[in-house]
Amino acid sequence: MSVYLLGLNHRTAGVALRERLHFSLEDGVRAGESLRRDGLVDEVVVLSTCNRSEVYSVAADGASEPQGSLERHFCSFHSIEPAQLNGCLYHRRDRDAVEHLYRVAAGLDSMMLGEAEILGQVRETYLAAQRAGLTGPILNRLFQAGLEVGKRVRAETRLGAQAMSVASAAMKLAEQIFGALKNNSAAVFGSGAMGAKAAQQLRSRGVGRLWVASRTPEHARELAARVGAQWAPWEKSAELLAQVDIVVTSVAGSEWSLTREALAAAMHARGNRRMFLIDLGVPRNIDAAAAGLYNVFLYGVDDLEEIVAQNRQARESEVPRAEAIVREHVEKFAAWQSGANAVAALADLRRKLRLQREMFTDAHSEELTRFPAEERERILRLMDELVEELMREPSERLMKDREVRERAVLLRDLFGLNSPDSSRRGGE
Repeated sequence: MSVYLLGLNHRTAGVALRERLHFSLEDGVRAGESLRRDGLVDEVVVLSTCNRSEVYSVAADGASEPQGSLERHFCSFHSIEPAQLNGCLYHRRDRDAVEHLYRVAAGLDSMMLGEAEILGQVRETYLAAQRAGLTGPILNRLFQAGLEVGKRVRAETRLGAQAMSVASAAMKLAEQIFGALKNNSAAVFGSGAMGAKAAQQLRSRGVGRLWVASRTPEHARELAARVGAQWAPWEKSAELLAQVDIVVTSVAGSEWSLTREALAAAMHARGNRRMFLIDLGVPRNIDAAAAGLYNVFLYGVDDLEEIVAQNRQARESEVPRAEAIVREHVEKFAAWQSGANAVAALADLRRKLRLQREMFTDAHSEELTRFPAEERERILRLMDELVEELMREPSERLMKDREVRERAVLLRDLFGLNSPDSSRRGGE
C-alpha cells in the first residue's frame, strides 16, 4: 500500500523539456489507463501543469516497486529516450511523496510561492482520474487531504493573499515595457483557465481595448462578455495580431502556434511598433525565433524569475505556518496509512496461515481418513481456532501500538507476504 511518485518540474527541467513531457487532462487519463492495463499499478493520478509533470501511483498487488516501469512508460508515452531525462526525474515514496503533493497543493512548490492556480489544477486532475476509475482508497484519501491542505493554507495564512499567478506576473512584465496599459490594446488567444485569468488581469489593469480569440467561438464569446472584451473569430487571428500591442497565448495542445513569419508580417503591418508577447502555453504556442524580431518582446513562463523572486521575498514570512499545516496532514496520512498497512498485513498473514493449514491437511489426508468424519471435522476446527489464537496477540499489538503498526512491513518480510502467490490465494 505504498504511494510512489515520479516526476519532473521547473527546478529539474527547462520549459523545452517540460513541454515535451506535458500531459493534457485527457492524456493523463490515457496514460493512467495504460499503466493499469499493463498491471503495474492499482491506482494512478497523472498531474501536469506548466511547471510539472508527475505520476502518483499505488503498485498493483504482487507487482514490484513501479519506479522503473513508470519511468519507461513516461518516456514511451512521449516518445523520448530515457537518456534525455538523465538527472531530471525525481522519485518519492510514501511520506516523501505525500509531503510533496501537499506542498504542491499549498503553493509551496510552485515557481511563484502561493500560486493561485495550482489548487484548482490539482482538483481538476484528481476528479478526472476519479471519474475514469483510476483512483482507489489510498489516492482518494491522499488527494482529498491534499485539497484540504491547500484550502487551509489559503484560509489560515497570508501565503495566498493577493496571490501572484502566472497571468499577473505576465502583466507586471507588460507594465515594465509600456507603463500603464490604458493606452494599449491586447489580445488573448485561448479561453481556458489561464487565458481567462490573463484576460481578467488585463481588464483589471485598465487596458484600452481587449479581444479574446478561441478555436471554440462560443467560449471566446462567453469569456469576452465576462471580462468586457470583444471576441474575434479564430480565422481572423493574423489580422488581430497587427492591431494589438500585447499578445497572450494559452492554447492547449500542439496543433496551433504563432510562427516567426506570421509575427514578422504583423510587425510590418503595424509599422514595427513595440509588441509584447507572453507565451503561457505548455507546449509553447510561439516560435522562440520570433524573439529576434525588432521591437518584439517575447517571454515565456521561465522568464518570470525576477518577479518570482520578488514574490517569494514578500511571502516567505508565511512559509513556516504553511509548512506546519503540511506536516500536520502528513502525520495524519502516515497514521492512517500505517493502520491500513497493518490491517492488510494481518489479513494476508491470516490467509497464508489458512492456506498452509489447507495444504497441510491435504498432504495428510490419508492419515486423517483413519478418524471418523465427526473427529476429522473437530480436528480441522481446532486447527482453525489455533490459527485465530496465533493471530490474536499480533492483531491486538498492531492495533494498539503505532510504532508496531509502522513496522508492519517487517511482518511481510518475515512471513514472505510480498510474493505474488503468498496471500491472494485460499479464502478468495
